[in-house]
Formats: sequence, structure tokens, C-alpha cells
Amino acid sequence: MYNERLQKLLKEGIQMILRNGRNIRAGSRVILALAVMAVVWVVGVTVAAGQRGAAAPAGQAGTPGTQVQVGDKPMMADEVFKNVQVLKGISVDDFMGTMGIMCVSLAFDCSDCHDNAGTVKVDWAADTPRKRTARRMVTMVQTINKDNFGGRQVVSCWTCHRNRDRPLVTPTMDVLYGEPPEQRDDIVTQAAGLKTTAAQIFDKYIQAMGGAQALSQLTSYVATGTSVGFGGFGGGGTVHIYAKSPDKRSTFIQFKDDPDRGDNSRTYNGNVGWVKTPLSVLLDYSLSGSELDGARLDAILGFPGQIKTAFTNTRVGFPTSINDVPVEVVQGEGPRGLMTSMWFDSKTGLLVRIIRYGKSPIGRVPTQIDPSDYRDIGGGVKMPFKWTFAWLDGRDTIQMTSYQRNAPIDEIMFGRPTNEMLARIK
Repeated sequence: MYNERLQKLLKEGIQMILRNGRNIRAGSRVILALAVMAVVWVVGVTVAAGQRGAAAPAGQAGTPGTQVQVGDKPMMADEVFKNVQVLKGISVDDFMGTMGIMCVSLAFDCSDCHDNAGTVKVDWAADTPRKRTARRMVTMVQTINKDNFGGRQVVSCWTCHRNRDRPLVTPTMDVLYGEPPEQRDDIVTQAAGLKTTAAQIFDKYIQAMGGAQALSQLTSYVATGTSVGFGGFGGGGTVHIYAKSPDKRSTFIQFKDDPDRGDNSRTYNGNVGWVKTPLSVLLDYSLSGSELDGARLDAILGFPGQIKTAFTNTRVGFPTSINDVPVEVVQGEGPRGLMTSMWFDSKTGLLVRIIRYGKSPIGRVPTQIDPSDYRDIGGGVKMPFKWTFAWLDGRDTIQMTSYQRNAPIDEIMFGRPTNEMLARIK
């Protein structure tokens, strides 16, 4: 019965992807990538059912569905995965982000480099011709940046490939004479002659969210809602967000109609963060690297009144637009220098997009959050009731239905995800 339910969910998910595939810009490669991800999830949940809570056997870390129990110590990729050669010394988080950059740059999925990916026969550590090529490309990119740009990350996989396995080498007339695509630079430079400052834009945002006085009285909240993956993939989940000022935040997505699917959890207690998800090669691990910095930034910005103290080295770029809405852009450095860009509605002052850029040896790893549907939650404070959360491996649309302002929250809700914690979610 257990496997029958998983197979039914997988079949429905893939059928849904195929029905909507013609509307996906990246075409069949994205469809296949999502389908493979679904298979990996089924394999992971099945394996984990027999070893939930157990430590990974020696030499087998990285097996689909494995839980690696290492306490709260940050895990390095070469300590967890076998046969890592050129991506040593980076965190598991940044390692997985690096894999994401490779996939999106070449329009690949896991199975293009790892034989039998998405099945119980996969051997992630085994060398393949494309894995060997990938290592040479990583070394080439690092060498170009070191020899020509003083080590700055100017060239990446995306620079040449742009969603193709083989980079274009000849100009095409369609591109030459067609409408230029909207492509913003990662780095925002201070607009010459612009009188508007980052502090003024932040002040306008704070006022739009209710004002400094009202926001200072927001000490915690519990929000509930629903979540749907890209194109409806995987069905909907129930979302619970717990936040406590100044920097604690947890998000839980549960699939009550399909309990065998497993829950998604991301928690941060002001110092350490954790992630638990059946869509990961590692089901349960502590955050480190850029993902930990991102978790801290999300927790801080969950209380809008703190935006002025969240960033250093801010700069304001030239006004632009997002979805035909005039916006002002501010870029700054968040926790541990995490580069972050923010776009604010020029008329209302509300935040409409934020992109934070993680690090990897072959390029920046973007995470984009688009908040919208701002409403009053009491005490004169506004909060977004809708988010679109996009990263290199997927996109979720979250619609909140309620906020409980200044709600009492037990500290356990910000710790490592446990069954006791999940049982408290209502």
C-alpha cells in the first residue's frame, strides 16, 4: 500500500508536468529534470522509511534518502560525498548550489552526468565522461577568473552556455534584430547623479509597512497558508511560518493528503539553521555557507522594521521596472557579505522583489523572493500574503490565509526539525 501511494503520486505528478510542459520556457529538459527529481524523491522516501533517524553507514553518505547525523557541525562536501575532486572545502549547501548552476547553465538534469540518477541503481560517486568534463570546466572557469580578473567571479558556466549544452559561437539574426531580453546585471553600481539614497528608500518602505513605531511592537507572528510548486507539480501543501524578533524563523510545509510524502522544514534559531526535505539527496542536515547566511537574512527581513540595519555598503541603481511596475533598486551586503538586491515599488514603497546571491566556485547562486498582496495584520502593520519563492531547483508559490500577531512561540519551534516539533503544528 505504501509504495502504491507513492507510485500513484509520482504518476499524477509526471502527467501534470507533461500536460503543462508546452508552457514551460526551457521545454523538455525542465520537464525531465522535474520528473527525475520526482523519482529521486520517491526513492529517497522509500529508502528513508527503513532508516529514519539512523546515521549513514560509513562510506555511504550521499545515498538517496540518507540522513547524515553530524550534530550541528557544518558539513563539507568532500566529507559527505564520495569521489569529490575539484569542489573540496565547500559546504554541502554550496556544493548542491554548484550542481544547480551546472544544470541550469547546460539545460541538464542529474541523469545527464550521473548514470541511473532517479533510480535505486544510481551511483553518485561513479565517474562518467561528462563528470570528467565538468571537472575540467570547473578548473577552467577558476583559472580564467584567477588569471584575468584577480580571482573575482566574472566568468561562470552561465557566461557561455546560457541554457545550452554547447555554447553558441556564431551570432544569430533572430537575436541581433529581435527584441532584447530583459537581463539585469548582478552587480548594481551607484547611479551617478541620483539624489535618492538607500536610507530614504528603506524609510519609505518602513512607512508603507506601518511605520517604525507600529513595526517595533511586532515581536512575533505565526502565519498559515498553502503552497503549490511550479506548474502545480506535486500538489499543494499546508504552510506554517513561525517568526520571533529579531532573527528566528521556521517554515514548515506539510502534505496532509499524502502523509507518506514527508514534510518540508527549514528552521533557523538565530545562530544555526536546518533543512529537512524529501526532495534532497540528504534528507536532514544543518545549514552552512551561503544557505545559512540566507536563512539569517530571511529571518531578519521577516520583521520589516529591521531592514535599515540588515545591510552594509548599500548603493542605489537607476530606476527600472518589474512587470511594468516602476521600481527603485537597492543593493547591499547582508550577513557575512551576502550580496542582496531589492526592488521597491516607486509609488507605494513596498518591496516587490529580493534576490540574494550565494557563492559557489563556478558562479553566483540566486534565490529570488517576490512578495505581494500586502494586507494589514493588526496594530497598523502590513505583511505580504503571497510569496513566489524561486531557486535553481524549483519554485513555490505560497499564499497565506492568516497571521497571528505577537503570538507566543516555544523556542523548540526554531530548532532541528523533530517529530515532537512537527506534532505541535496546528
